[in-house]
Amino acid sequence: MAATKHAQAIKQDSQDYLATALLQLLATNDLADLTVTQVVKRAGVSRMAFYRNFTTLADVLTAHFDPILTARFDDVLAHVPQKQKLTALTTFFTDLAPTLRLSAERGFEPVIQQIFDHNMVRFYTATMTWNGATAAQQKYWTQFMTAGIYRIWREWLLGGQQESLITIHDLIATFQTATMTALRDAASQSDTTGQ
Repeated sequence: MAATKHAQAIKQDSQDYLATALLQLLATNDLADLTVTQVVKRAGVSRMAFYRNFTTLADVLTAHFDPILTARFDDVLAHVPQKQKLTALTTFFTDLAPTLRLSAERGFEPVIQQIFDHNMVRFYTATMTWNGATAAQQKYWTQFMTAGIYRIWREWLLGGQQESLITIHDLIATFQTATMTALRDAASQSDTTGQ
């Protein structure tokens, strides 16, 4: 058992070193221009250590950012009190703005968006009451809202956060309510016409 814990610690250290090295290199290089050799050299680990843990450099970024973003979604899903939630989100988005800016500038924004999308689907699966919406309606409404919410957060974070966080939350809530109302109206019209 001790050898297993030791091996797990070494594996985690390698992953941390690789993530740190990659993020340092991304400060001045685009992801597409970086190689595994550059990252392992900077991290001080072997190529074997890289390939034992990851397939691509994007995998390193996913492993690094997924727990960070997922933890914020977990806070929301845990129904943290509103005041505490807004404080946590304000801190989170303040911290996320430089990362999102860097991801857009250095070509790894799809990694951030994929993690965001996964967590939005998880959020809607746990929180939505569909009231008769078909599986297709649920799927496409979730995809529509996920893409729209990501674009709102992106614009707000990269645009200098001119509006308050409360304003952004209210705007998103309005869009969610309006689109869900339209979806439910369409479903009820379909039920009454027999289509």
